[in-house]
Amino acid sequence: MKDKILIRIIVVIVVIFFAQLSMSQEKRMLTVKEAIDLSIKNSKQLKASKARIDAAVAQVKEAEDNRLPNFNVSGSYLRLSNANIDLKTQSNNSSGGSGNTNPKISQALYGIANLSYPIYAGGRIKYGIESAKYLEEAAKLDADNDKESVILNTMNAYANLYKAGVTIDVVRESLASSRQRDTAFSRLEQNGLLARNDLLKTALQTSNIELSLLDAENNWRLANINMNLMLGLPENTELIIDTTTFQQDNSIKNIDEYEQLAIQNRKDVQALSFRKKAAGTAIKSAKTEGYPTVALTGGYIAAYVPNFITITNAINAGIGVQYNLASLWKTNTKLQQAKAREQELQANEEQLNDVIRLQVNQDYQNYLLSQKKIEVYQKALQQAAENFRITKNKYNNSLVTVTELLDADVALVQAKLNLSVSKADAIQAYNKLLYTTGLLNRSE
Repeated sequence: MKDKILIRIIVVIVVIFFAQLSMSQEKRMLTVKEAIDLSIKNSKQLKASKARIDAAVAQVKEAEDNRLPNFNVSGSYLRLSNANIDLKTQSNNSSGGSGNTNPKISQALYGIANLSYPIYAGGRIKYGIESAKYLEEAAKLDADNDKESVILNTMNAYANLYKAGVTIDVVRESLASSRQRDTAFSRLEQNGLLARNDLLKTALQTSNIELSLLDAENNWRLANINMNLMLGLPENTELIIDTTTFQQDNSIKNIDEYEQLAIQNRKDVQALSFRKKAAGTAIKSAKTEGYPTVALTGGYIAAYVPNFITITNAINAGIGVQYNLASLWKTNTKLQQAKAREQELQANEEQLNDVIRLQVNQDYQNYLLSQKKIEVYQKALQQAAENFRITKNKYNNSLVTVTELLDADVALVQAKLNLSVSKADAIQAYNKLLYTTGLLNRSE
């Protein structure tokens, strides 16, 4: 009996182990296009942007509803305590002192319905709708700008994952070579052909490479988790990057073209332009405060006071005019606020244009620098490979020490890393330039 229970426990443990192993080994091939699509679909930032657009659309609808008629209904039931009713009617005056027959009133009931349809409001309704529509367009452009930001962040995360993976590959290759060297040197040391100290130096370098590999693998895991969170994937998904993405050779325009493209295509510039239009409309709306409002009006009144009066079918209709005479001498603070807001947006626009020009120049120069770095790193890799070959030959002929051989090996590994990472850096610099000029989403 005990053996059966033990067997069952072992089976359960084995099943759980293999289930966890299969989950931890879940892999997924991911292209940059798929990464962008998933990040857009699952972005919390874009969901918040969508909510702001919905709010702006609702504000437009609210402004348009001001053109519709207003209809109010009210009613009351009143209890009266010892109400004194003295009717000054002609019949009472001619009674010549006869007894009063004033009714005893203890309650009253009435209802009122009013309908008002605006005919003229000095342009308040028109300008309110116009301003709300401008702000709606600005909210949509803000969302487009947020979308480009999400795309850039996804591309950067994709590149960081690639760089982490490349680092692991180069370090693993270096570690395999170092372990082979350790094995060969160990044989030489055992045969008395190598000093013990030289063997320890190579073993120490192998240990350092192992530590570098641990750091590289940890960085890759963090980059992989970050990417999964951005894309809405399970955290334990192992992403396989398409390395051909980082073998592109992009051609660029001159700096003046990029500056013009940025002014034309940047969503934040366009959004600010719509906010300026909304501010201009707000100025027009504020000026209408001194105009009267005209509306068609209609109403219905019904009342019932027991022992006194009953009113039904009291229907009224007409035209109502309202004008605030105080606007003739009161300072129109709304107009002042609207003008100040327009001036602020104008200053913001000028400031944004300067910032854009600076950003374009910085990103343009950074991309040119990344291209030059690739050329330098390619030459450096060739030089490091040749230096390692020569140093190794000299070491085999006992012309250099093991320390110089190890230094040459480290320089070669670093040159490989620099070249691989620089290609990803160049892609990131190019994407940043496209983002600054408002062309990133369009290029996708």
